[in-house]
Amino acid sequence: MSDLVLTDERIFKSILLVRNQKVMMDSDLAELYGVSTGRLNEQVKRNIERFPEDFMFQLTDEEWQNLKSQFVTSSDDNLKSQIAISSSENARWGGRRKPPYMFTEQGVAMLSSVLRSEQAINVNIAIMRVFVRIRQFAANYQELLDKIDELQKTDAEQNEHIANIYRIIEELVKPNIENKNPIGF
Repeated sequence: MSDLVLTDERIFKSILLVRNQKVMMDSDLAELYGVSTGRLNEQVKRNIERFPEDFMFQLTDEEWQNLKSQFVTSSDDNLKSQIAISSSENARWGGRRKPPYMFTEQGVAMLSSVLRSEQAINVNIAIMRVFVRIRQFAANYQELLDKIDELQKTDAEQNEHIANIYRIIEELVKPNIENKNPIGF
């Protein structure tokens, strides 16, 4: 990993949500692995039986256009540069000719059996660790949501009890006019 600085944050920013799945784009993975996107996709196609649809899929033209527009409108300079990297990778040929391939966590893990360099191994380990942290965060987040929901239910019950106490106090404090004998006629 000569001039490539591999950090969890860099990997995390490369993980996208597409079709309700956390995925990484072929060009981002190729850059991390230190190979060209063409080389990465060539190795995948040579071993296509290892990459079923739940491991890897190609974006539709519409999805690719939507993803590119998200990169362009994003305030994050890293995301903007991702689209530049993936579009300019084949700049001498005029950019990408086809929409990118997206790799799920399982697809990224399977890449380790296809790309066997030391850099690929180290990058794969780092990526897997980031995916694990994302799952742990999601689990903790769900636990937090469950606890908040539980507190709201408890709070609602307590509010109901307090309202009943106020109602009873009001009944005790306010004079009961109905039971008194009328004065006068």
